[in-house]
Amino acid sequence: MNIETIREFCMSLPHATETVQWDHDLVFKIGGKMFCVLDLESGRTSVRVGPERFDEFLERPNVIPAPYMARIHWVSLLTPRTLAWTETKELLRASYDYSFGKLTKKVRTELLSSEIHSS
Repeated sequence: MNIETIREFCMSLPHATETVQWDHDLVFKIGGKMFCVLDLESGRTSVRVGPERFDEFLERPNVIPAPYMARIHWVSLLTPRTLAWTETKELLRASYDYSFGKLTKKVRTELLSSEIHSS
């Protein structure tokens, strides 16, 4: 697994967008809310894991609190190979789902209706 593999997976999620922020971070969003930050220089990947799993992840090697985002339960995987690919995909999807759930009802409805119309 590498940066491109992570990018491809994130962009395969419905309505995901990407943008470069903070000079060298590829930021993936759903409806304007971030669900993954990928540092293009180091390969560090940051995702939201939620309060119930935050401490559990910090006990793992090569996992640290995400800078500026730890207070809202984000962790950083220091390398693309910190976790097995299947677990990384699960984390990315869970972070995506959490961010989707935090969208306003109006935005969620708009995204879902655009999905129906494009089918």
